[in-house]
Amino acid sequence: MSAVDLAIIGGTGVYRLARLQDVQRHLVETPYGPPSDAVVSGVLHGRRVLFLARHGENHVLAPHEINYRGNLWALHSLGARRVLAVNSVGGIGERMPPQALVVPDQLIDYTWGRAHTFAGGGNPVEHVDLSWPYDAGLRAALLDAGRTAGLDLVDGGTYGATQGPRLETRAEIRRLAADGCDLVGMTGMPEAALARELGMAYACVAVVANWAAGCGGDAEITMADVLGNMEQATARLPALIDALLASF
Repeated sequence: MSAVDLAIIGGTGVYRLARLQDVQRHLVETPYGPPSDAVVSGVLHGRRVLFLARHGENHVLAPHEINYRGNLWALHSLGARRVLAVNSVGGIGERMPPQALVVPDQLIDYTWGRAHTFAGGGNPVEHVDLSWPYDAGLRAALLDAGRTAGLDLVDGGTYGATQGPRLETRAEIRRLAADGCDLVGMTGMPEAALARELGMAYACVAVVANWAAGCGGDAEITMADVLGNMEQATARLPALIDALLASF
């Protein structure tokens, strides 16, 4: 397989890259079990791209059931060294309304019980520096791509990763806000840390699907609203990806 320019991990609402050419599906075996689904490879605007649906193509895996180690290992084994993660999130901060596309720069992990490291179990124990959990160079390229594509990306913000799959209580969101979180999602960790352990440049575009509990008034969070916002926001992703690939 030729060199890979970018791997994309699709979250809720992003289950495939429809415009890929020369498409192949790779059923990858890893030391950590199978990834969420087959890894799809193809060519987009002359660039070699990998795509993996984080929840599976039919959205069958809850956030705590995802084999994050298998996913990152599979992408790395196929040659990926840059990873763009697409994550569906709730907005907490006032800069993060529904349908916003956000490029966070910080992360707080509230998850538990997930296989979260390659270290140990016979592997070398390495203590990677995660002071800045998202790769600075890839973030900058992503923000530049947004400007090129005429998209209004939100630069910066702290992603709070919760266990899921339920949505959070209002009290939990108040706690996250007090901790400094601007966004809340369920899949940001351990993905970012595992990418760092493998030496992969990793950045996130967070798609705001709804206001987090209590942040948008008293309205109930409905799946109809979530899916409607995701459809509107993800329609802007192809232009962003095109501009990002053109920059490599």
